[in-house]
Amino acid sequence: MSFPLLTATAVLPAIGAVATAAVPAARRTAAKWLALVVSLATLALAVLVLVRFDPGGARYQLTESHAWIAAFGVRYELGVDGIAVALIALTALLMPFVILAGWHDADPEETGNRRWRPTQGYFALILAVEAMVILSFEATDVFLFYIFFEAMLIPMYFLIGGFGDRAHGSYRSAATAARGEEAASTQRSYAAVKFLLYNLVGGLIMLAAVIGLYVVAGNFSLTEIVQARANGSLHMATSTERWLFLGFFFAFAVKAPLWPLHTWLPNAMQESTAPVAVLITAVVDKVGTFAMLRFCLQLFPEASKWATPVILVLALVSIVYGALLAVGQRDIKRLVAYASISHFGFIIMGIFAMTSQGQSGATLYMVNHGISTAVLMLVAGFLISRRGSRLIADYGGVQKVAPVLAGTFLIGGLATLSLPGLAPFVSEFLVLVGTFTRYPVIGIIATFGIVLAALYTLVLYQRTMTGPVKPEVSAMPDLRVRELVVVAPLIVLLIFLGVYPKPVTDIVNPAVKQTMSDVHQTDPKPEVEAAK
Repeated sequence: MSFPLLTATAVLPAIGAVATAAVPAARRTAAKWLALVVSLATLALAVLVLVRFDPGGARYQLTESHAWIAAFGVRYELGVDGIAVALIALTALLMPFVILAGWHDADPEETGNRRWRPTQGYFALILAVEAMVILSFEATDVFLFYIFFEAMLIPMYFLIGGFGDRAHGSYRSAATAARGEEAASTQRSYAAVKFLLYNLVGGLIMLAAVIGLYVVAGNFSLTEIVQARANGSLHMATSTERWLFLGFFFAFAVKAPLWPLHTWLPNAMQESTAPVAVLITAVVDKVGTFAMLRFCLQLFPEASKWATPVILVLALVSIVYGALLAVGQRDIKRLVAYASISHFGFIIMGIFAMTSQGQSGATLYMVNHGISTAVLMLVAGFLISRRGSRLIADYGGVQKVAPVLAGTFLIGGLATLSLPGLAPFVSEFLVLVGTFTRYPVIGIIATFGIVLAALYTLVLYQRTMTGPVKPEVSAMPDLRVRELVVVAPLIVLLIFLGVYPKPVTDIVNPAVKQTMSDVHQTDPKPEVEAAK
């Protein structure tokens, strides 16, 4: 029996979470190092998955299949295609940096809580999220996917509600600090409950659709259902397929997040520590867009095409709406949150443009957005921890006293606005080209999102980093060694993938072609005038 590599990649952080939580209360530093070592070991396994994956081979590779709940046709089935491999690599890559960035966020002297073990709990919950996200990318049994799609809400709820502003007192804005810890705790609880309720409602609707799929198909195996639909042995009535598609899509749109189901994200990111905010938008939210490609398009191809016009309009609204609200934000974290809503609009637009360029760009966008958002949010977290405020107006002249911090913040911002030469530019360009070839009006309007991105990014940098040095930031220290170790590799990766994205596109393109085949779509032929 071959080594279960996919299981090991997901189980290792789960075991690490339990071990980290069990570290004695007095050994906080040991818990941090254990979590970091486990995240690095998981990254090594993810690299091994990447190496063993053959882009020109079978659609799903490194597969595992075992009976689980035989009476209901539920199996423990895992398998990865190129899209899943890229996102597993992204998740495993970001986790060591998330842990390093949050090294002191849960220390008792920072949280003010000496009655329990916040350090062990904080890092254990991060590892638990990693395990569940990776299993979500690997699962090819619909019911198995649903379990981990929902289960990841539990550790995320505690990370938002239990380790928000309190996880590092200096993360509070001046207004929040004035209201007192009780008011701040109420805000954290509100954000955590809102996150949980939105995603639970989506999950419950999806559960009804999962049950309906089983009634129609007789099993939960993604590969078997897709094959049965392809060879004609499984037929769904048009109305049935559309209702099932809507059940799945609603849950994924909440997670993504797509307008108008997005409102939980700004609250959750605002009240989280910076590393947890990265975990939300760079890792957890990617499960929603990934699932649209894997489940919505493959299981319900005709319904996906039927819903495409409406979904493209919603994605377009997300792009423009998120960017406009980002322009008007006074809180740094909320600005990044609304910028992410705009970026997810691009991703979803690329997926449902139903072109190979659009879907390749959307998948590449998931990877690049995760890296660029991590750089911007983590550097913003370092900035906020020094000043003690999230408010943009409380900063000014930072580049004169902390030039390295300001420089890395600028690179993260330029990546966010998709500057040519940085990784997000390639993916955004592919999405726009792929959309324009089939839906030119939507593609043209979407380009306004790029202009607005330049506006909110450059205005943010100007207000925080340039101008006269405010007295409150005059003694601000520059990035420390640990903080440089966090951001420098991610910046190098942004530049590398901006100049040479081929390693990622070579992995994802075969999976995209197979998905296009599932929905019976081909790229539109360019309209070229005949030569006279």
